[in-house]
Amino acid sequence: MTLDRRSFADKPTLAKELAESVADRIRSAIATRGEASIAVSGGSTPGKFFQALGKTRDIDWSKVTVTLVDERWVPETSDRSNALLVNEKMLQGPAAIARFFPLYSGGEVPDEAAVAKTNALMVELPKPFAAVILGMGNDGHTASFFPGGDTLDQALTAEGPTLALEAPGAGEPRITFTLPRLLETDALYLHIEGDEKAAVLDKALADGPVAEMPVRAVLRSGAPLTVYWCP
Repeated sequence: MTLDRRSFADKPTLAKELAESVADRIRSAIATRGEASIAVSGGSTPGKFFQALGKTRDIDWSKVTVTLVDERWVPETSDRSNALLVNEKMLQGPAAIARFFPLYSGGEVPDEAAVAKTNALMVELPKPFAAVILGMGNDGHTASFFPGGDTLDQALTAEGPTLALEAPGAGEPRITFTLPRLLETDALYLHIEGDEKAAVLDKALADGPVAEMPVRAVLRSGAPLTVYWCP
């Protein structure tokens, strides 16, 4: 495992530095491949990062596609929607012209037909990702790789690109990119904040089963990973 742990004084500084790093990856991908795609995480942590990245003017946002690492199976009008967060925080100003590929494709549940509809869209994503930015829960989940997930084994091994997952700690049914698909990226980041998350990461880095803390699957994948943390 190649792990680069970077610590910052506060949330605004972390957001600025992470946005600059991801912006560099986006510009590089556009320069080499003519387009770029990124996958970002939702939740309460990335709001400042989204705002900082979206305000970056020296990116040709018309050549950028943004999607989510995972999503709750709720419409974009729901305050539980990660897509709503991305649209309100990142896809404003210069970034408003970027394409956004949602994971939620309609309906009450992520059944086979719904996931197939999402996957048909995801096939159009530029590959590889320029950057994938993961988060992590206090239970050791990342993306929607939750302990006790009904399709966790498949989520960690299948080509995907996405599949549905339900778990006791997940709340709503989820849809998530599979780990192999997320690892198809120029740069992989883990964005965490607070002492509790630092302690969770330390625990995940210790010996123990992946099923207990699924983020271990990322940590043990061999992929270079940069951790951005602040108190």
